[in-house]
Amino acid sequence: MAVKIRLSRKGRKKMPIYDIVVADVRAPRDGKFIEKIGQYNPNNTPASLNLRGDRALHWLMVGAQPTDTARKILSVEGIMYQKHLQVGVVKGAITQEAADEKFAAWLKSKEEARIARVAKLNDSKSAVKKAALDAERKKKEDAIAKKVDAEKAIIAAAEAEANAAAALKAEAEAPAEVEATEEVVAEAPATEDAAPADAAPAEAAPASEEEPKA
Repeated sequence: MAVKIRLSRKGRKKMPIYDIVVADVRAPRDGKFIEKIGQYNPNNTPASLNLRGDRALHWLMVGAQPTDTARKILSVEGIMYQKHLQVGVVKGAITQEAADEKFAAWLKSKEEARIARVAKLNDSKSAVKKAALDAERKKKEDAIAKKVDAEKAIIAAAEAEANAAAALKAEAEAPAEVEATEEVVAEAPATEDAAPADAAPAEAAPASEEEPKA
């Protein structure tokens, strides 16, 4: 019986989850299967995978053929590399201990790469969050600055209006003071003209003194 390793879709619409199954090549895509060996969820960030590597390796060693998508998943998890090492052990090219050491080294490097990838993703999220916070803070600062500028403009307009009113008042009061000064100056000569009238009796006084001689 020809067997393949493939994905079987499940989950909600637009939120698919895939079971990784071993099935007869004649079975429908989402029909019956021989064994479920894992599950793949692409909706998480990063995508999550739960795989029974020992069972996947077993089916590969007995001739199961993975589909293209399943092969990519198995390659990422190192199952295809492990199969390559086990084929070398079967052929006598390397020992089982050497194969295990090689695979352990591969797993270590893969874990380091995963940690670096997660750290980079977290840094990216932090950068996006910081940018959003900075944008929000700048928006608030701009709003406050606009409010302050508007208040300053209102105060400046009020001061300008008050200064204009004071200038108009000063201009209106200035002619009245000038006219009052001119009136004072015009009245001053009247006192000087009155002096000759007072002097007239003094000139008539000698005539009255001469009357007894007659």
